[in-house]
Amino acid sequence: MIEIPSDLHKDVVSLAFLLGTWEGAGVYDFPGTEKCNFGQEVVFRHDGRPFIEYRSRTWVLDEAGEKIRPLENEHAFWRVTTNQHGAGGEREIEVSSVRDDGTVEIWYGKLHDGKPQIDIATDAVARIEGAPAYSGGKRLFGLVNEDLLWVGEKAAPEVPLRPYMSAQLKKVLNPAQLVRDVNDLPDDGIAFFR
Repeated sequence: MIEIPSDLHKDVVSLAFLLGTWEGAGVYDFPGTEKCNFGQEVVFRHDGRPFIEYRSRTWVLDEAGEKIRPLENEHAFWRVTTNQHGAGGEREIEVSSVRDDGTVEIWYGKLHDGKPQIDIATDAVARIEGAPAYSGGKRLFGLVNEDLLWVGEKAAPEVPLRPYMSAQLKKVLNPAQLVRDVNDLPDDGIAFFR
């Protein structure tokens, strides 16, 4: 079930399925780098303004699933606009992001009608001098059986666009929400089961 917070800005209600903290694991594989399994924590949150804040932290995992070292961090802001040129006013996604390796990206894409799925692609990429070679990418996010799945594609001057990173993430329970839910139970607790 997707819960829509009462203070969520109306412009980003269509992104409510992303809200929360998600954790899981995936695979990283790009030419010229070490192929590895990685762990990931993603947080989508809002503060009432017309965007969703996104934070992602990833780390390399060993064979036992233990953290070895950081892989990459990313911070972004997601906005929803309505394309007045499309039939029915298609919802479009605009994302501005920065990664810890010195890469800044502007992404555009769309939110699919009738399903929690988002496709985005880079429109602009800027890099500091020491950042790895990178010329653009695509990402697909989707809610499947209550898990957040995503796949990223990446291109570099010497490597055509190809899948390089994907993960399956599960929503982390919020202890504050659990306390509110417990407070909603009948006083004796037994009446709940009757």
